[in-house]
Amino acid sequence: MSAATVLIVGGGIGGLATALALSQVGFSCKVLERRAAFAEAGAGIQIGPNGTRLLRAIGAADHLRGQVGSPSAIMVRDGKSGATLSTLPLGGWIETRHGAPYWTAHRADLHAALLAAARARPQIEITCGFDVAHIDQGELTVMARSADGRSVTASSLIGADGFNSAVRRLLFGAIAQQPSGRVAARAVVAVDENEPAAFARNVGVWLAPRAHVVHYPVRAGREIALVVVTQDDAHFDGWDTQITAASVLEQVAGLAPPLLALLHRAREWRQWSLVTTPPLAAWSKGRVVLAGDATGPIMPFLAQGAAMALEDAATLAHAYERHADVPAALAAYETARRPRRQRVATTATRNGQIYHLAGAVAVARNLTLRALPGTNVMAGFDWLYGHQIP
Repeated sequence: MSAATVLIVGGGIGGLATALALSQVGFSCKVLERRAAFAEAGAGIQIGPNGTRLLRAIGAADHLRGQVGSPSAIMVRDGKSGATLSTLPLGGWIETRHGAPYWTAHRADLHAALLAAARARPQIEITCGFDVAHIDQGELTVMARSADGRSVTASSLIGADGFNSAVRRLLFGAIAQQPSGRVAARAVVAVDENEPAAFARNVGVWLAPRAHVVHYPVRAGREIALVVVTQDDAHFDGWDTQITAASVLEQVAGLAPPLLALLHRAREWRQWSLVTTPPLAAWSKGRVVLAGDATGPIMPFLAQGAAMALEDAATLAHAYERHADVPAALAAYETARRPRRQRVATTATRNGQIYHLAGAVAVARNLTLRALPGTNVMAGFDWLYGHQIP
């Protein structure tokens, strides 16, 4: 398939990473983005060594390096007292252990880095304003038609168009979404000249009954990304719904004063519902396959959203390179990725439950965290951060 052209629906992190990975193994890619133009969106994103290793491999790391935060540790704290429960090493420790750094970044900066790398590759063509409304498969080709009647044909199609994937809907019909009982809100604040190192140079995770807060440096340490997750069955469409600062602060009233002081500095908040869906029976149909969030949601409590998209991209490229037959390549990709994504999803969901414990079980959690050396805790995630694409 080395001379084939692949359609990639979605010009986000997963779609651009997939185009970059495929272009490196001899494929031409046509990226079809629904939006008329790319715009800055989202807030912070964490990229573990399993992700930064792949950013380097696809040629995007150098575009991003100057904009990232490089935290030295994850500081796990009791949300109410502020007491430190565990210090989990990042920085040089994790880079030495896994051969790649742990970065924190603004989502827009990560996307800009991938876009810059993609635009520098002659094998990659990006078309904005292409809203896929129909997919038609032939014996050796697949055609995507836009809502305004344009069409493009290639040897295969990858749906990397996010959780509300049009490609998934066209292949398998609508997928029911169920509230997970969690709602998240995000904001970004500028770093103050007197910012404590715990906020400016580390990832912070604050645990409390029915809520937790995460923060970390972005934009080369000039800003701090904030995420507040609370237990709530509300369901909002999209992930950019406005919420007042007062509403966010009301949900975390009673948490430690230093944390509340940081949260009080944020003026603009966006919220979104964390939802679940039934697992898909298959990720592919004929010459079309899903990747990234289009395969289904993973809770963000392991900070692996970007890394999973990058791993999917690299695995797809490996499968396309090794298999001359498109369906065989897509089947090999799914076989490789499904157990991995399921393990990450299960671990992330369990983390979310642990974060919100109350009463005696929260006391037991805190005692356990205090007793375990941080290096031992992080070594338990070698399976995650040390993952290599076959």
